[in-house]
Amino acid sequence: MVWAIALALAAITIVLYLPVRHYPFIGFDDPGYVTDNGRVKGGLTLDAVRWAITAGYFANWHPLTWISHMVDVQLFGMNAGAHHVTNLALHVTNTLLLFGVLYRMTGALGRSATVAALFAVHPTHVESVAWVSERKDVLSTLFWMLTLWAYWAYTRKPGLGRYLLVAVSFALGLMAKPMLVTLPCALFLLDVWPLRRAVLGESPRAVWLRLIYEKLPLLALAAASSVITFVVQRNSGAVESLTILPIPIRISNAILAYWGYIEKLVWPSGLALLYPYPKNIYVGSVLLVLALLIAITVVVARAARSRPYLLIGWLWFMGTLVPVIGIVQVGKQPMADRYTYLPSIGLFIMLAWGLTELLQRARAPKALAAALSVGAVAMFAVVASAQVERWQSSIDLWEHTIAVTGDNYLAENNLGWDLAQANRSAEAIPHYEASIRLSPRFVGGHTNLALALVAVGRYEEAVAQYKYALQIEPKNYLVHGNLGFALSHLGRLDDAVSEFDEAIRLKSDYVEALNGLGLALARKGDIDGAIRNYNEALRYMPKFPEAHNNLGAALASQGKLEEATRQFAEAIRLKPVFADAHNNFGVALSTQGKLDEAIAQFTEAVKNDPNHAKAHYGLGLALERQGKMSDAAREFSTVLRLQPGDVAARQALDDLTKRTQ
Repeated sequence: MVWAIALALAAITIVLYLPVRHYPFIGFDDPGYVTDNGRVKGGLTLDAVRWAITAGYFANWHPLTWISHMVDVQLFGMNAGAHHVTNLALHVTNTLLLFGVLYRMTGALGRSATVAALFAVHPTHVESVAWVSERKDVLSTLFWMLTLWAYWAYTRKPGLGRYLLVAVSFALGLMAKPMLVTLPCALFLLDVWPLRRAVLGESPRAVWLRLIYEKLPLLALAAASSVITFVVQRNSGAVESLTILPIPIRISNAILAYWGYIEKLVWPSGLALLYPYPKNIYVGSVLLVLALLIAITVVVARAARSRPYLLIGWLWFMGTLVPVIGIVQVGKQPMADRYTYLPSIGLFIMLAWGLTELLQRARAPKALAAALSVGAVAMFAVVASAQVERWQSSIDLWEHTIAVTGDNYLAENNLGWDLAQANRSAEAIPHYEASIRLSPRFVGGHTNLALALVAVGRYEEAVAQYKYALQIEPKNYLVHGNLGFALSHLGRLDDAVSEFDEAIRLKSDYVEALNGLGLALARKGDIDGAIRNYNEALRYMPKFPEAHNNLGAALASQGKLEEATRQFAEAIRLKPVFADAHNNFGVALSTQGKLDEAIAQFTEAVKNDPNHAKAHYGLGLALERQGKMSDAAREFSTVLRLQPGDVAARQALDDLTKRTQ
């Protein structure tokens, strides 16, 4: 029976989430975690593992999470579906481990299965499973569950070896996500129920003290993780200032958030990827919710001796949410569905055991409890299935978020970003404008609006947006760098160089700014300065195809063709569909008289970018030198179709026509 239930749990979870194997990465956090993270994209290397262990990157220290993403890249490359399947596999494993450990601890097969099934299919958990960036949720929970198993084994037969297994599992969990700091307290709750290592109102003080002392090494690990996490998040700027969110506001929001989580776990409607911080928090609402939370706590505490599962489930829910409830505010969200991944187990325990006891006291048929459990699981699975579908397109995901949350400046900004990434910058602009209208001092909105304006050729307006952003954050190196690129487009090279210099002064390893500075210097005729900056960028990021290509172009301009071709070849190795690099490689080969090889590179360039006029022109010249006049004429004609005013192509075609008449 146990194996049949386990197979059923695995099956319903896989069926629910199987569509994610076709889903892409999304533009929110996935670039930082995978798609634009050079360390992760390089796969599992010793240098990358060293970075994962030592770096506090993306406002977090969670080396195991970084390493898990590296393993995925090593095994599957940038196949997004495979990365999603890893999340699914971890979620299935967590579900089975939860079922197994609850059954081992309680001996209640049906109730343990109910809790595990609710955990498997609840709609608020979709975010943790269907979002590649939330690998930290499912991975850390794996170690939470393994710690529970190790602790159960330890309580049956205490010993140093078994305790070390508990500590190691816990430490690994903290290295996947620091939210696990509450695990020692959860183990203390399990001591009361279902392990019965201490009995409320009966066990002597010495028993309670022994259980507390037993957790001290684990509490020390939790304290160390908390300190590391706070320092990393504060240094990254992710921790909101008390001047922006004062303590009374944070406490009020935390109280409302607790009730919000209960509502969404009981009735999961209006789920969204990003909830906006409430504009107004009413004292009456806060006091009412606080009274309700206190009332629930009093009721379950009074029932603790006869029904300890109610108190343990409630404290599990309340306690495991503490790290993310917003007292220390990290990020802009007041709450998030993914934060319920572990805490929800507490409410599921209250529901499963409470409903069973209620039906037993009412002398209801035993089959009724099973029927109600199956019905609840089926209802949640239907809602979760609809929620899973929303993750197949990040644009749809943000449109849904805006639809259910209303004025949401971050969602508007993120929708604009995804539209821009889909080459729909003109459509993105109104969403960026809505974002900064809702939050005028949101630097990201101004910066992203500027990027979209650059994409549609509105450079002066973009420069104005960047300058406004710098009034808000004068030391934002990203804005200085982007302003440098916009000024370069306008031909204001001296100003561009100044902005790139400032960006690099603020962040010496800002490789994009080093590359941009090299381009600006090259346009000013300072080829040696350009080469120096390209090499500096490559020192920080050896796998930077654009810098390799630009370095190759600079070397070629100095007549160093062999060195240039090596750089072009490396750029193409790193980025095979790099049309500019193929074109530049073709020019260098053509200059050396290697026409067949040059034609191959030009052909690859126009294959990757059919509108690449320079590649068509270079191909035409190479074909002409081989005597393939009609093919050359076709390429020159293509250039004129793409750029009707191209003087060189017009002259080449006219000369070719005269020679063939």
